[in-house]
Amino acid sequence: MNISTILAATVLVAAVGLFIGIFLGVAGNKFAVKVDEKEVAVREALPGNNCGGCGYPGCDGLAAAIAKGEAPVNGCPVGGEPVGKIIAGIMGEEVSESVRMAAYVKCSGTCEKAREQFEYDGVKDCEMAAMIPGGGPKSCAYGCLGFGSCVKACPFDAIHIVNGIAKVDREACKACGKCVAKCPKHLIELAPFAQSVFVGCASHAKGKAVTAACDVGCIGCKKCEKTCENGAITVTDFVAHVDGEKCTGCGSCIEACPRGIIQRV
Repeated sequence: MNISTILAATVLVAAVGLFIGIFLGVAGNKFAVKVDEKEVAVREALPGNNCGGCGYPGCDGLAAAIAKGEAPVNGCPVGGEPVGKIIAGIMGEEVSESVRMAAYVKCSGTCEKAREQFEYDGVKDCEMAAMIPGGGPKSCAYGCLGFGSCVKACPFDAIHIVNGIAKVDREACKACGKCVAKCPKHLIELAPFAQSVFVGCASHAKGKAVTAACDVGCIGCKKCEKTCENGAITVTDFVAHVDGEKCTGCGSCIEACPRGIIQRV
């Protein structure tokens, strides 16, 4: 092979490389996807948990919605108010104060207090157990099954099974709502973090059935409702419920409850 052949090959390779480089550069500019700088900045401000608690498919989805004005700047339940303020600055908006929320499990039927109608030996999963006739092994068809489907759903390790029922670590809870959606008994609700008084029961059964199934279930006697001066607790369909916005935490309902089902957390 002589020197002229080598030089020709080198020139050919260089020319092909140059052509490909120019082609890719032109194609890149022509077909480039325009990126919204605000969307990028918002995405960087979000915590990146991708929990879906905002109602969008992860942080990317929320960032895109905020940039388009389709979602509030404080729409991230994990980041809360601090992240909301940062995003508000990016978007040139004012952020209204958001109320911190946390989950609460409306059941106090621990192993000692709730009775079982049979011994369950199936799949240890709440959704599966709830399909059994009667709603599961517990005598109370409304009670927590205690198999931890909510625990598996929580991305923040904020909920655990303690003595047969689910308990929420309210400090760790980010109010993403995944446990709420997962519970087949609809026992978990999001309530203001500042709320301190809750009714630990969700049974709509009548008093006699409740007392037969659980030592602490709400019997719908309405003593709490009559005691509360703020109208913060009402009884509907045989079960009491506290309105966190009206409750002052005075504790009068706790003292009035003959079943000890109203709790301060």
